[in-house]
Amino acid sequence: MLNFNDILAARRRLSGVVFHTPLAPSPHLGKLVGAEIHLKLENLQRTGAFKIRGAYNRLSLLAAERPGAKVVAASAGNHAQGVAVSAGLLGLEALIFMPRGASLSKQQATLGAGARLRLEGETVGDCLAAARAREPEYTLIHPFDDEQVIAGQASLGLEILEDLPEVEAVLVPVGGGGLIAGVAAAIKERRPAVRVIGVEPIAAASATAALGAGAPVETATTSTLADGARVARVGDLAWPLIQRYVDQVVAVEEDHIAQAMVMLLERRRIVAEGAGALGLAAFLAEAVPGLAGRRVVLLVSGGNVDSNLLGRIIDRGLVRAGRIFRFNAVLPDHPGSLAGLLSLLAAQDANVLLVAHDRHGRDLPPDQSRVLLEVETRGPEHAQEMAGRLREAGYSISQEL
Repeated sequence: MLNFNDILAARRRLSGVVFHTPLAPSPHLGKLVGAEIHLKLENLQRTGAFKIRGAYNRLSLLAAERPGAKVVAASAGNHAQGVAVSAGLLGLEALIFMPRGASLSKQQATLGAGARLRLEGETVGDCLAAARAREPEYTLIHPFDDEQVIAGQASLGLEILEDLPEVEAVLVPVGGGGLIAGVAAAIKERRPAVRVIGVEPIAAASATAALGAGAPVETATTSTLADGARVARVGDLAWPLIQRYVDQVVAVEEDHIAQAMVMLLERRRIVAEGAGALGLAAFLAEAVPGLAGRRVVLLVSGGNVDSNLLGRIIDRGLVRAGRIFRFNAVLPDHPGSLAGLLSLLAAQDANVLLVAHDRHGRDLPPDQSRVLLEVETRGPEHAQEMAGRLREAGYSISQEL
């Protein structure tokens, strides 16, 4: 099992290669969620995510043992970039397998770092099977179930303790378990009283399933905004470290992930991918009530998200937060009906973003039409006040989520 000397050795290898990323206090977020919040900004890391820590630590040992070795990896994107950049720095040839639906920006970044790329299957598990088929010609660099990869990720825990010795709790994203296993081991060996809590999407709750079964088990996964955490089974090497060092694991819904991403962008101008926003999502979901008033670090594990996807996520988060009110209204189909509705909305200081007409719905009488509107609001109270005024004025409306 990984020991603390492995973590210290990894920290030395990474010196001068990875960034000691900022640990930024966020009083505004803290006020919103009721705790003293600090953000560990691994979205500012080289390659835009924490994965280069574990990848470089593992590859540096391989390069010393076998200069010029060929390596293969499987990843949804961030591990791919970490391996590609590390291989380039160390003079190794890298072949990367990624799921067919992987982020385009992550694919391009992997290719830009000099690796060869293959798209295979729908999940990281599919890619791992393809990568293993290339052994023994290539050495597999596992994204999370490798002791030296875990040791590299553990360097994050040492940085947190150095920058905030008085930390009381750390919230860590969970996918395959390598990140939380390393961070928890580093922190608990130095400060056993610090709580380490894992956060995963309900759509890929492999750690929750393992804790329930008492061992890693295969779980069904579905599409999630936290694509970097979409892993069906926690790693065998990560599991005993999770059992030993992690205090709790919670799972969160997609709406809370989207809302957290939007909040980080709006309140702190931080671009976080879905997995990177899981810590804040846990607070928004009220999944960690025991941390009220505590000094808490949220590990923003990465910021590699496609611009097009980010736009859709922002819209979804704004709807979830009540900042965009989407509703249908049935109107008499004659001149002036829509103008009257829009005038009422303007009187409520609402900014109309979208209007769409439907005159041909099977459930509509010939003299009526249905209008879908998206309206920008000041928040959920404003939206509900607006809905009340519309109903008072005789409009039949139904809210769209």
